[in-house]
Amino acid sequence: MKKLAIMGSNSGDILESIVEYFQGKHFDIEITCLYDTLGADIAHRAAALQIKSRYLPQEQIAEYLGANSFDLIALTDFKGNLTEEIIELGKFVNIHPSLLPAFKGDDAIQRAFLAGVKVTGATVHWITNEADGGKVIAQYPILINNTDHYDDVNEHVLELENILYPAAISSILEDRVFDFGDLFQNHGCSGSCGGGCSGCHGGE
Repeated sequence: MKKLAIMGSNSGDILESIVEYFQGKHFDIEITCLYDTLGADIAHRAAALQIKSRYLPQEQIAEYLGANSFDLIALTDFKGNLTEEIIELGKFVNIHPSLLPAFKGDDAIQRAFLAGVKVTGATVHWITNEADGGKVIAQYPILINNTDHYDDVNEHVLELENILYPAAISSILEDRVFDFGDLFQNHGCSGSCGGGCSGCHGGE
């Protein structure tokens, strides 16, 4: 059995997507939700999904991870501080709403939109001491049309994250290279759309 920790602070959308993904695969996995904000949506989602969860404030993270072994720790909307001491306690991954190394840091979707780029997307990457600087595990693009509004782009990127992240996590836990074929097959897409297909990420 693989042990996966999902660590977040606020939104529980991706947690729900990850749980549903592995339920569909009949994968032998135990998922634990760790959250550092009392009353956060991710805590309510964990309860509704009937998975293990724990409130884990910043000052307890190192001690808890040191005493509990996880095959992978996946961050989702996590606002806490991962010190070097904490990072050394496990394998950490994150998903970022841009095509790294472009638009690192906060407000990535908005900054990409305001910069006028025609392609953005999402990136799953390893966590290092450098913010959004770890090696890329998986990326997928979204095309931005001239008629798209910011809200459209924001929605498409968030939908993409909910599809890309579970598939990338699965590939890590299965110790294999991320395969776009799995991503497309799971969502009824051949992969020939070049980032413009609603089956992949909610685009029009």
